[in-house]
Amino acid sequence: MTHLDIVVKGKVQGVLYRASTKAVADQLGVKGYIKNDVNGDVLIAAEGDNLALEMFLEWCHEGPEHAEVNLVESNEGELKNYRNFEVVKKSL
Repeated sequence: MTHLDIVVKGKVQGVLYRASTKAVADQLGVKGYIKNDVNGDVLIAAEGDNLALEMFLEWCHEGPEHAEVNLVESNEGELKNYRNFEVVKKSL
């Protein structure tokens, strides 16, 4: 099990990026969350086995139909043992 902190840059807000990414995460068994950042990026915390995360990262580079992904940065982090994959709507 691996934890990745992922930042997706480009036209990734307002194009169903979060909802589409949740669907892919659920299919792959990836756990964690996705949320919009105030600067226009999308932030993802993802946990899963190496193969699932590799396929998940490939998806992050593509995104849904109307997204324009310019850059995906990922770094390994500490395992949080998420129970599912959630779309975080707003930061409190």
